[in-house]
Amino acid sequence: MSGKVVHFEVPFGDGARAREFYQQAFGWNVVEMPELDYTIVSTGPAAESGMPAEPGYIGGGMFERSADSPQGPVITVDVADIDAALAKIESLGGQTIQAKQPVGEMGFAAYFKDTEGNIMGLWELAAPS
Repeated sequence: MSGKVVHFEVPFGDGARAREFYQQAFGWNVVEMPELDYTIVSTGPAAESGMPAEPGYIGGGMFERSADSPQGPVITVDVADIDAALAKIESLGGQTIQAKQPVGEMGFAAYFKDTEGNIMGLWELAAPS
């Protein structure tokens, strides 16, 4: 499930930069909707309707940050390898906030700051024993 999230909306200060960051970091498909001041985001395959084409994930969106909008939600992104994801994120201008740490026997978590200043989470499922 690498790159998939359960639900999200991400505010931005620079839409082009934010869209580029997430496309490159996780391979997400983004579609700018200028008439709505919104960007539609698909984290997996989508049907012609724009809805998810397979079970197990939902899409989300991005919007321009303003004084009366949410300033920075924290969402969690599933990745196959947190260390590799953090290296790629840093190469794209992001910053590690908390390195990979175990979460019981379930998996590993980390936090990073993206190019827009949002704090985001990463999740790596533990290998089956």
